[in-house]
Amino acid sequence: MRDKIKIYINNKEFEGNLNETILDVAKRNSIHISTLCYHEKIKPHGACRLCLVEIKKQSKSRLVASCAYPIENDLLVFTESPRVDEVKKNLTELYMAIYPYHPEIIKLAKKYNITKTRYHKLNEYCILCGLCVRYCAEVKGLNAIGFVGRGINKKVTFVPDSSYFKHCINCMECSDICPTGVFPSNFGIERIPQVSDS
Repeated sequence: MRDKIKIYINNKEFEGNLNETILDVAKRNSIHISTLCYHEKIKPHGACRLCLVEIKKQSKSRLVASCAYPIENDLLVFTESPRVDEVKKNLTELYMAIYPYHPEIIKLAKKYNITKTRYHKLNEYCILCGLCVRYCAEVKGLNAIGFVGRGINKKVTFVPDSSYFKHCINCMECSDICPTGVFPSNFGIERIPQVSDS
């Protein structure tokens, strides 16, 4: 029999299992926590930061990514504290500048009464969550795509060498898993040509 762990989310008691995260327990109990980069096939690491919650233990509090933070007994979790709301408002504005059409961003903008963003609008529509990169490597075992550049020049692209056609198998799952559906269509690529080993 699996050990049960008791946690409190928004002052209500819930039970979870060993190795579950805060987001796992929340989802199972119909508690909505925003996220753009979560996928059940990939180990989460909170890249989008929208799943932040405030936790309190031993009279100390901090913000953590709920998708990656493991539950523990008597943990106090708050999904909509003033600290959480402040960060999420800022993140919502940021994502509005990158990809304002995602349903989760539209929902958050309405919740926080945000009608425009202070940030310079971008047209790439890539939120740099890394889902496509990690899915290609961790699930498909291919490493056909990756990050290049740093800071504002960081982007996702095919691996920067002449062998990438041999890595890609045309599964197009990078496009399916992308929260914005931008990769690889933003490169004008619909299908990767097959290249023989000869």
